[in-house]
Amino acid sequence: MNNIILFNKPFQVLSQFSNDGDKKTLAHFIDIPNVYPAGRLDFDSEGLMLLTENGSVQHLISSPTFKMPKTYWAQVEGIPSEYDLEKLRNGVELKDGITLPAQAKSITPNSISDRSPPVRFRQAIPTSWVELKIHEGKNRQVRRMTAAIGYPTLRLIRVAIGPYSIDTENLAEGEWKSVPLSPEFQERVFQFEKNRKKSTSRAPTNNSRRHYSKTQSDGSISTERKTTPNEKTGRKPLSNSKRVARKTTRS
Repeated sequence: MNNIILFNKPFQVLSQFSNDGDKKTLAHFIDIPNVYPAGRLDFDSEGLMLLTENGSVQHLISSPTFKMPKTYWAQVEGIPSEYDLEKLRNGVELKDGITLPAQAKSITPNSISDRSPPVRFRQAIPTSWVELKIHEGKNRQVRRMTAAIGYPTLRLIRVAIGPYSIDTENLAEGEWKSVPLSPEFQERVFQFEKNRKKSTSRAPTNNSRRHYSKTQSDGSISTERKTTPNEKTGRKPLSNSKRVARKTTRS
């Protein structure tokens, strides 16, 4: 499969196909068989999800090892200063450790539809929007990051994962579309699968305990059978049965 599914997940939708009570799931919006989400998005968060039928693609997107950046728009309570944003850029202390440095800036988005149900906020406290780009995937990370600097998140939208964006694709809430994998991403998938096959081919066999490889002086490799301690000493191996003591008589 050289395509990937982009889905703009609405608020209060589970990022799974299986039912869970009366909550909406991906099955309410996507009717393609054999596709699975590459990573998750919280029930109370909105925005971009990627789905695929290719296990390698799924791994590359969801694994933090490959550091595919994720971009979020967070509506926060209050108006963070440049000093506050600098804390996000340097990394903030959370219960599970310090976050990696993030890209953070204040924004004024003009393409966001109203949420249903609407965001609850206090009349006396203004709200503002912050764009955060992170390379991690800690649980509810963006919400905890903004709370750590004193600006709780009221609404959270993931707008981009790597090169894929609901903003540039003009993907409305609840809509999905199939787009081709970028050439760069296809190359990463190819290299990942190639390396995985190499790792599998190098896996030890059942005979590896009895043989070892030795490099000859001419550079060739010979395989020799390892000898056991009993073979070196000439002793016969013990059987699994118990030893029976023999009675001896003196002459």
